[in-house]
Amino acid sequence: MPIKVQSDLPAKKILEEENIFMMDETRALHQDIRPLQIAILNLMPLKEDTEVQLLRSMSNTPLQLDVTFLTTSSYVGHNTATSHLDKFYQTFEEIRESKFDGLIITGAPVERMEFEEVTYWDELKQIMAWSRENVTSTLHVCWGAQAGLYYHFGLKNRELDKKLSGIYQHHVLLRREPLVRGFDDIFYAPHSRYTEVAKKEIEVCKELKILAESEEAGVFLCMTHDGRQVFVMGHPEYDRVTLDKEYRRDVDKGLEIAVPKNYYPENDPKNRPLLMWRAHANALYTNWINYLVYQNTPYEWG
Repeated sequence: MPIKVQSDLPAKKILEEENIFMMDETRALHQDIRPLQIAILNLMPLKEDTEVQLLRSMSNTPLQLDVTFLTTSSYVGHNTATSHLDKFYQTFEEIRESKFDGLIITGAPVERMEFEEVTYWDELKQIMAWSRENVTSTLHVCWGAQAGLYYHFGLKNRELDKKLSGIYQHHVLLRREPLVRGFDDIFYAPHSRYTEVAKKEIEVCKELKILAESEEAGVFLCMTHDGRQVFVMGHPEYDRVTLDKEYRRDVDKGLEIAVPKNYYPENDPKNRPLLMWRAHANALYTNWINYLVYQNTPYEWG
């Protein structure tokens, strides 16, 4: 898929080395088509890693995407250079008069806080309210999914007894839904979180339907009936070593943390993790773009 980004975005070079087709602004201007406008609100601390992961996950559709990275103005993290944010990111104030075909709201390392305690919660509420009228479909990921379920439907999350970290087995519940088209009966996906929204809370919400779940990790995927709001409880976009980096970071901090489940061969952190979820991650993002964004968005926003 031709993904249009700024020519000097570091993620572009990394993905091109993986043989993923990235399009710069000059070439895009010579194609007489309307690209899909996709905004990514990147709340993750290591923003450049997340850029690579999400762009990679969206790289398997023939549609052209014009990607805009967003950051919060009410909070600026310390893990990404200010020069990178200034050059490649915009704030909500800068795009609030625009229309987008798709929006991705990422996870964030604030899940053990009450939503109202998060520094940028008021700003995030404004963005989620704006998305109802100005975005065709919004994909919420991990903490972003919990925040979306709380804001849109009042569903509260709860803290788990211990961190859920690893690669978990899931099964599809509603096979006829286009969002899970091409999924196997059983598929794997990464999770990395301390909290969850209980299945029983989602089941009683008439606006939502559950598409996939795990016996160990709970609900993985749910959405509104019209596909305008999609909630992914895990991190299907994670690459091979993301959980490894998180595990070693927590160990270095002296935290009592278990080895990520079903991740290292022989459960030994000395072994290179097996990559066994990317095909379904690609299918999920491709289906979202093709069926919930492209098939439903207007050619011209009126």
